[in-house]
Amino acid sequence: MSARKARSEVENSEVDMTPMLDIVFILLIFFIVTTSFVKEEGIMVNRPKINKPQSQSTPAMVLRISDSGMVTFNGKPVDIERVPARIENFIAKNDSSSAIVIPNYNTRHEDVVAVIDKVREFEHLTISIGK
Repeated sequence: MSARKARSEVENSEVDMTPMLDIVFILLIFFIVTTSFVKEEGIMVNRPKINKPQSQSTPAMVLRISDSGMVTFNGKPVDIERVPARIENFIAKNDSSSAIVIPNYNTRHEDVVAVIDKVREFEHLTISIGK
């Protein structure tokens, strides 16, 4: 008779999952509460509209950046520190309000940001990024 009783206890025994579920929910709440959300800052890029007619009366400044970080201003090589002087010279000769930065596909992001920062010194210029 004790063998029958042992078999029935083995067949009827179950693991109570309620405490484990409580722990899982407590951990979930803990991770939700302790998670910090950081808003990352970036550069706002205003992309031109596709059907926007281009004004040919004002020339644009074209700054190309090679994959090695070499900068050219309207086809002429220039040191990155000399970019603001070239822009001032170009603005003095031409009534321009736009600059186009064209990085190579493999250009480092630091080089692109450095050139854009130099162009942003002139607040009246509109900066476009080309490819």
